[in-house]
Amino acid sequence: MSLEDAIKRAEEAGLDLIEVAAAADPPVCRIADLGKFKFEQDKRARDSKKNQHISEVKEVRLRPRTDDHDLQVRVRAARRFLEDGHKVKVEVRFRGREATHPEVARDQINRIAQGVSDIAIVERAPSLEGRSMFAILARGRARGSEDGERRPAPVAQAAPTAVAVAPEAAAAPPAAPSAN
Repeated sequence: MSLEDAIKRAEEAGLDLIEVAAAADPPVCRIADLGKFKFEQDKRARDSKKNQHISEVKEVRLRPRTDDHDLQVRVRAARRFLEDGHKVKVEVRFRGREATHPEVARDQINRIAQGVSDIAIVERAPSLEGRSMFAILARGRARGSEDGERRPAPVAQAAPTAVAVAPEAAAAPPAAPSAN
């Protein structure tokens, strides 16, 4: 329809001619009440904003000498943050000569990661920066546990000392022992 016809129809109806898609060829317009149209647009924008979740990075701080019970308190705090949809930065701060033993901090970070391993993965491995070591945990399951079960990590087994031989293989000459 031509622009003049559209304007005439809008005036007859007592409404406004609103351009809704200017990029289209030809441009798309609508006959409606401008105030009501703006209100509905704003309402849709508010609803979409309300349904968005902005993820924050929450922080759990430790010291190398933090006790086991306090470590469990930090695990519960990290779990709560992860369940709320946030990422968790686990930070171990060093003072003085504590920095000479980064393995203690790495062990503490790993214990916290294991405490929330059913709902979280380690997004960034523990790394030492300055006088602190930190790792970032994010919501998600570890690979291989899609059904929700917690599975123990595979344990390395020692090489067997005696090898059982099947009856068919008994006639074959013995194999040389491997040098593993």
